[in-house]
Amino acid sequence: MSDDPHAKTETETETADDVLASHPDEPELLAAFEATMAAWAGGDANAFADGYAEDATVVLPGVHLSGRADIRARMGDAFAGPLKHSQRIHQVRGIRTLGPAGSPGDHAVIVLTRSATVFAGEAEPPADRWELATWTLSRRDDRWLVEAYHSSPAA
Repeated sequence: MSDDPHAKTETETETADDVLASHPDEPELLAAFEATMAAWAGGDANAFADGYAEDATVVLPGVHLSGRADIRARMGDAFAGPLKHSQRIHQVRGIRTLGPAGSPGDHAVIVLTRSATVFAGEAEPPADRWELATWTLSRRDDRWLVEAYHSSPAA
């Protein structure tokens, strides 16, 4: 496996651009990810948590956050401490709509990203810090909110 975080894996059959180009909500979904990255870079726990549903779930290695209030509190602590002046990168690798068009599920998507944290003073993250993440987002009140997030180290 390549150390290049931008390299396609052997199992990827289409690029993120191919997947995104075929998804009707591409601009809104990308805007949601841009807002999340901007909130992180700004150390703004309120703006960060506002991108999550009230009852969202976040699972990371050794961490479980339950609900927007928990996400806001824990990220506020992290932005004031170990994540101060850091940035988060999310490279969208794929989007899958849940349910056929016109069904209640067409307002929910699963997004796969390759993600990493860049700490203060770093130009880019080391190869071993990259993760694969799955996001479940739903459209509520004409905007996309994160319902569930899970990440694990990229092998």
